[in-house]
Amino acid sequence: VQLQASGGGLVQAGGSLRLSCAASGSTFLIIYMAWYRQAPGKQRELVARIGFDSDSTTYYADGVKGRFTISRDNAKNILYLQMDSLKPEDTAVYYCNARSRNTNFWGQGTQVTVSS
Repeated sequence: VQLQASGGGLVQAGGSLRLSCAASGSTFLIIYMAWYRQAPGKQRELVARIGFDSDSTTYYADGVKGRFTISRDNAKNILYLQMDSLKPEDTAVYYCNARSRNTNFWGQGTQVTVSS
């Protein structure tokens, strides 16, 4: 499975961005997909997760609940992260993740910078 993330950028606090992650290859293996982020000097953390295919169960980290929305287009094999009411503390490199039963796949990161 290959993952290609896009959509990062520079935005002012209170603004919005939408990240996209296109999955290709053996996508039938994917059980769920997620977005992680890593801020400078911090560990990578889970932001949001969603089941793949027929399972649409979602999970959000406490700090993004009510502001971020994860969704997917199964027909196009694209994962999205709609980020609203962005805060400076959301500044990080955001990574797309996909999991099969045995393997963890990562896309390249996309930088999100929120200015105050």
